[in-house]
Amino acid sequence: MADPGRLAELIERAANVVVFTGAGISTESGIPDFRSPGGVWSRMSPIYFQEFVASEEKRREAWTRAFTGRAGWTGRAPNAGHYAVARLVEQGKVSAVITQNVDDLHRASGVPPEKIIELHGNATYASCLECGMRHELEDLRGPFLERGELPACRDCGGIVKTATISFGQAMPEEPMQRAQEATLSCDLFLVLGSSLVVYPAAGFPIMAKRNGARLAIVNREPTEQDMLADLVLHDEIGPVMSEVVKVS
Repeated sequence: MADPGRLAELIERAANVVVFTGAGISTESGIPDFRSPGGVWSRMSPIYFQEFVASEEKRREAWTRAFTGRAGWTGRAPNAGHYAVARLVEQGKVSAVITQNVDDLHRASGVPPEKIIELHGNATYASCLECGMRHELEDLRGPFLERGELPACRDCGGIVKTATISFGQAMPEEPMQRAQEATLSCDLFLVLGSSLVVYPAAGFPIMAKRNGARLAIVNREPTEQDMLADLVLHDEIGPVMSEVVKVS
């Protein structure tokens, strides 16, 4: 395993750490990533937002995936990496956790919801595309699986979709604004398990570095931003971050 001591030192010296997480932190919980062989998109094609809105067939396929767990994004437990991040938040070292993940595992690990910025939404509940009303998946599951009823808003009758950001769907303004503010306020930006290829989210490490923050990246594979980083560790996140928390 890579020496976590240098990362622990960077965290110790920092006054305000922002953590940025991608699929790699959750693969250790058994949640597949998107692009690698065996990942989600190698097994099924993504359903674009415009297709979901325009086609009842596509909506039915999307809800079938959601309720049968074919995508595998929910129903797992946090791992050592999530708990290490939660510990750093508890210690006051981490002011915000910006995540590309939709699995809700940061909240499940104990990070306060107000500290979590979900750039790509959340797969554990649904919302109306018209009025924004939240809908719990368990309320929608039975009518769909037992009677084939497509979820519709109980308030306005609008189309209901899992609260994730699909391909072709506009990024949510509030989380993006919060992420930018957090990024510009930190003095250490720590990337955990992101390939840093999906923009605009992958622009935040660059923004932090240009604003004078240190940049550290922990990811199993090299990223295009490794050359910008002050520290790069190509290793498993759970073991590395567990050691970091012990040292700090």
